[in-house]
Amino acid sequence: MAALASSSSSSLLFSSPPTKFPSPSLCPPLRLSLPTSSFLSSSPSLSPSFHAYPTSSRRYSASSFTIRASAAEKKKVLIVNTNSGGHAVIGFYFAKELLGSGHEVTIFTVGEEGSDKMKKPPFNRFSEITSAGGKTVWGDPADVGKVVAGATFDVVLDNNGKDLDTVRPVVDWAKSSGVKQFLFISSAGIYKPTDEPPHVEGDVVKADAGHVGVEKYVAEVFSSWAVFRPQYMIGSGNNKDCEEWFFDRIVRKRPVPIPGSGMQLTNIAHVRDLSSMLTLAVEKPEAACCNIFNCVSDRAVTLDGMAKLCAAAAGLPVEIVHYDPKAIGIDAKKAFPFRNM
Repeated sequence: MAALASSSSSSLLFSSPPTKFPSPSLCPPLRLSLPTSSFLSSSPSLSPSFHAYPTSSRRYSASSFTIRASAAEKKKVLIVNTNSGGHAVIGFYFAKELLGSGHEVTIFTVGEEGSDKMKKPPFNRFSEITSAGGKTVWGDPADVGKVVAGATFDVVLDNNGKDLDTVRPVVDWAKSSGVKQFLFISSAGIYKPTDEPPHVEGDVVKADAGHVGVEKYVAEVFSSWAVFRPQYMIGSGNNKDCEEWFFDRIVRKRPVPIPGSGMQLTNIAHVRDLSSMLTLAVEKPEAACCNIFNCVSDRAVTLDGMAKLCAAAAGLPVEIVHYDPKAIGIDAKKAFPFRNM
């Protein structure tokens, strides 16, 4: 059993969080599942680590050690980034992490640069990417070859497509243009419900889920690939309500309405941790190769617990109100930032 620590300057965990969260943190350590045969030797480190679990079993050893990756070969990376939703911030943080580690980065955002969507975070912060030496382009992923104008890349990350029709043109172009490694941002939402949460890699997925078709196609086309399944991402620059929804009500001294009992479980992770995982995959492709990684915390949190953690972080009291969405004719998917799992 082993765990990889990031070689980048940013921490895998909250060493200096933007908000002081109480213990337990809103962001417990992420787990990164790698087969023991994949680990590369390097010097030991005491830096925070991912916990490694075997994908074939729910049993794992409590013992682990941490290794720090040595200086990696600098890569040319293309990030195909979605223009909306909770995943948009992933490409932004990944680009910044890569640039900070000395890699070359082009972030290709779906749509037009002058659209209203680009006035919102994280897109209105793209100057942070260009000022660090990164490139930004916009367009239709189906025309990726034309948009990047013949540029070559070592690695492509697709953080946009949710179905094969959308991602296939990017995969096919990447293969034909000599890209060595393909990474795909999938979703932890593709798992079938279980009585043993949280989900681990290898749990049964919904066969008809669009992300599943993409995962299979990527594995068929590329010999070096990795898939990442995040759930709820938090972090500055996110354009989808998550923790901000709770803070907004708490600081205004408004009740926090939570559908159901409030004991439903969910899982959150900071996007900075996910970007560290992605950077590790780029710098150690042989270790990440042909693996699916859950980008989630080891500990779940109840919906009530989420409200209480945010209140404690804000140093304010919180009033929680439970309600039955059907009884009052409210669509909880629109009124509340988390699925009612």
